[in-house]
Amino acid sequence: MPGLHHVELWVDQVGPEWAWLLGRAGFVLADEWPGGQSWAAGGAYLTLTRSPNLADPAHDRRRARLNHVALTGGSRAEVDALMRDAPDHGWSPLYQDRYPHAGGPAHYAGWVENAARFKVELVAD
Repeated sequence: MPGLHHVELWVDQVGPEWAWLLGRAGFVLADEWPGGQSWAAGGAYLTLTRSPNLADPAHDRRRARLNHVALTGGSRAEVDALMRDAPDHGWSPLYQDRYPHAGGPAHYAGWVENAARFKVELVAD
């Protein structure tokens, strides 16, 4: 059957910024091991695994790799709250001059990135 089963992100570290963001977006910690975690929501899951190859250059989402992950962020007010609170939890807002319509006039979302430059889009219902 079609649908998303899971996504695995190889990250520089599985840090508290991910736990905060995923928890606020409705994910539940499903499993944890040294260097990794799985977070479940809506029948799919997201796995964060510390990369064994950290000698490569820093993550560049514009290279032929993952650009960003888009998560449902709840209502517009909940997305606004996520965007307001994100800097206190290791996430820097992106496209603030066009927030909340950087994706177009009918698309209400915010974008953030962490210190490793992973970008996450938080989309309102």
